[in-house]
Amino acid sequence: MKLTVLGPGCWGLTLAWLLTDNFDKVCVWGRTQDLSEDLLKNKHCSKPLEVQLRSDVEITDDLSYAIKDAEIILSVVATGGVRPVCEQLKQAGIEPNQIIVNASKGIELGTLKRMSEVIKDVLPNQKLAILSGPTLAKEVLMGKPTAASVACEDEEIAKYVQQALNVPNKFRLYTNKDVIGVELGGSLKNVIAIASGFAHAMDLGDNCMGTLLARGMAEIVRVSVKLGAKPSTLYGLSGMGDLIATCSSPMSRNYTVGSMLGKGKKIDDILSELGSVAEGVKTSKAVCDLAKKLGEEVPVSSAIYEAVYTDITPQEVLSKLMNRKLKGEEVY
Repeated sequence: MKLTVLGPGCWGLTLAWLLTDNFDKVCVWGRTQDLSEDLLKNKHCSKPLEVQLRSDVEITDDLSYAIKDAEIILSVVATGGVRPVCEQLKQAGIEPNQIIVNASKGIELGTLKRMSEVIKDVLPNQKLAILSGPTLAKEVLMGKPTAASVACEDEEIAKYVQQALNVPNKFRLYTNKDVIGVELGGSLKNVIAIASGFAHAMDLGDNCMGTLLARGMAEIVRVSVKLGAKPSTLYGLSGMGDLIATCSSPMSRNYTVGSMLGKGKKIDDILSELGSVAEGVKTSKAVCDLAKKLGEEVPVSSAIYEAVYTDITPQEVLSKLMNRKLKGEEVY
């Protein structure tokens, strides 16, 4: 059985490392400019995380070769690259029976579509599942245990992926039929993770952190339920589980972005220093656009959007949140 991983970023390489023993053959595909000499020659990556792949893992920039005979194709590209990569997959001759498992968390700007919707736009007949949960790459590489959801409306596909990607004692997978809830939980929590890092950098305390998680979760639930998600899904692994992990760990890129914003740094400098994608940056705009379309208020996400895209100071962000009009507490 063959696994192909699309995207040689830290999570893509981490999944290739984690799942090597589950498959007879593992292949990692990336654009030529994304494949370092170290990765090609030594199967090694040092930034932003150190990953040492097994010597028999293949690395290639030839997409047709990469996907040939692969039962499962793990898509771990940045959300802005999902549509063009799917166009390339069509040209490369992807077969309808090959299962794409999307592990990218975000919303496409402009269309405001979830990644499964983007993939289906280009590959309408493709078998597709979503992988999402509290999966900080550094902890996975350290061998620490976690769990995630495999979401698919077709239960048989979900169970097949669950069995194929489950790693005893390290990576426990649960099936879920609520694709909308699993995707939105994993995407929208990235914005709240930025807010968490922001609050931590400003030394606002644990009471504030508890408030932030609760009110942030309320925003995630309100928007997601209006878009068709089940509330119970959002209190599961890909919602609450992922939210807690990313909002409490400096290992999270989104948390790190928020921390740097809270210290007064500008977003262009932050992203340049970070050297990797933090999906919450673009998602902060997407969730605000979605909320406007749905007629929902998302004060935490709106504050982060302002912190990212305007010259507002950290103190002004805090003041705007704390001095909003008083209201009753609602979750959804």
